[in-house]
Amino acid sequence: MQLTQKETMLLQDLKSQEQLCIEKYRRYADEACDEQLKELFSSLGQTEQTHLDTIMQMMAGTVPMTSGGGQQQNVKPQPSRCGENEKKHDAFLCQDALSMEKHVSGSYNTSIFEFQDAQARDALNHIQKEEQQHGKRIYDYMSANGMYA
Repeated sequence: MQLTQKETMLLQDLKSQEQLCIEKYRRYADEACDEQLKELFSSLGQTEQTHLDTIMQMMAGTVPMTSGGGQQQNVKPQPSRCGENEKKHDAFLCQDALSMEKHVSGSYNTSIFEFQDAQARDALNHIQKEEQQHGKRIYDYMSANGMYA
């Protein structure tokens, strides 16, 4: 696949965003009090790594084939057993992560419309759907813990 200058710039931006997501989720998994939240952040970070791998392949001119609808996990979050101060810190991490997912999803949405290659659009659309699933998982955790108003 031959990339236009605009497509290259969009992929570079998405690459930077994915790298930031990976780093934030790694740090947030370390910082979170609730074990369930630590696992959620770790899982999301691993998926962000696959997104970064896809972006890197696209930057190299290869569009990877996407599989199915992503890795939607329907585990119902349980209330946190952390203390009030720790729960407030976990809520801050969740709010920041949810904001990040909204931003990244919007960036993918814009990029999808800018790519000429149909397979590239499909790959970006697949990632965007997974970003939306990430937001849903964070929202579900926040909702189960009274963190979303």
